[in-house]
Amino acid sequence: MAVHYWTALLLLLSCLFSFSDASAGDADPNYRTCVAECERSGCVGQVCFPQCNSSSVGGPWYIQEPLYLQWQKWGCQGDCRYHCMVNREKERETLGQVPVKYHGKWPFKRVLGIQEPASVAFSVLNLAMHFHGWLSFFITLYYKLPLKQDKTAYYEYVGLWHIYGLLSMNSWFWSAVFHSRDVDLTERLDYSSAVAVLGFSLILAILRTFDVRVEAARVMVSAPILAFVTTHILYINFYKLDYGWNMIVCVTIGVAQLLLWARWAAVSSHPSNWKLWVVVLAGGLGMLLEIYDFPPYEGYFDAHSIWHAVTIPLTILWWSFIRDDAEFRTSSLLKKSKPKVK
Repeated sequence: MAVHYWTALLLLLSCLFSFSDASAGDADPNYRTCVAECERSGCVGQVCFPQCNSSSVGGPWYIQEPLYLQWQKWGCQGDCRYHCMVNREKERETLGQVPVKYHGKWPFKRVLGIQEPASVAFSVLNLAMHFHGWLSFFITLYYKLPLKQDKTAYYEYVGLWHIYGLLSMNSWFWSAVFHSRDVDLTERLDYSSAVAVLGFSLILAILRTFDVRVEAARVMVSAPILAFVTTHILYINFYKLDYGWNMIVCVTIGVAQLLLWARWAAVSSHPSNWKLWVVVLAGGLGMLLEIYDFPPYEGYFDAHSIWHAVTIPLTILWWSFIRDDAEFRTSSLLKKSKPKVK
């Protein structure tokens, strides 16, 4: 399977489990009445929101929201929905009813204005682990392994992994932003960055599994995939964010690369293959967290956030394999380049 199997799986699941805006919670008449009343009066119970009574975004500084809330676009509607949700869930709890989703999301507790604090924290940790892995890969290549006379690495896939690392860090960054505040802009940036790294991982899977090293052949393989992924990103951003079509694209790209890596694992004698199988098995078990979704524990840890936590150790193992692959290929090339003793 793939060295980046779990990343493809995670992005694939993100496409598969894209939520719609309609949920049982926001269809609740009590909740809808609460939100409508709040938007008229600016209050939910004893809690009032000055921005609901402000006729414009501008105005005296003391009636405006704090800057970090303005950046996350918590306005009158957002605050009304949140506090009505909190009150409604307290009522449901006293009646012995289970939590329900509101506008496609579980009833999370905010922390410093952050909508899903656990997912944000784990996304940031994933980003940090990717940065650490990418940096250690760089150090291994240029400070621990032999270099050519022109000071370039022997490893033929170094540039591809550098790009992949940067795309992965970009994807986790926007994942953190999106889970911090789900608005149209952050959703599109999260989806676009996910599709970008998923598409590039397909290119990487083809080039690595078929050992494509000729530049002309690499361009021929990459060009149509890059053109399609670019067109798709432009489509969901500037024409229509079609969840169904996006799901088809993600599934097709994800399944294609997983089949490629499955073939490679079957025929490869790589010394670090065991790391790939650990990632594959852990990724398969982690998929159950997305399939069997459950409400957030104590308002913070839902299945999706725990899945983000699971990917943190997998990231460490993943980049460990990449370093091993660089060492393995460098050693093989050096052995071939040595003159044979007669």
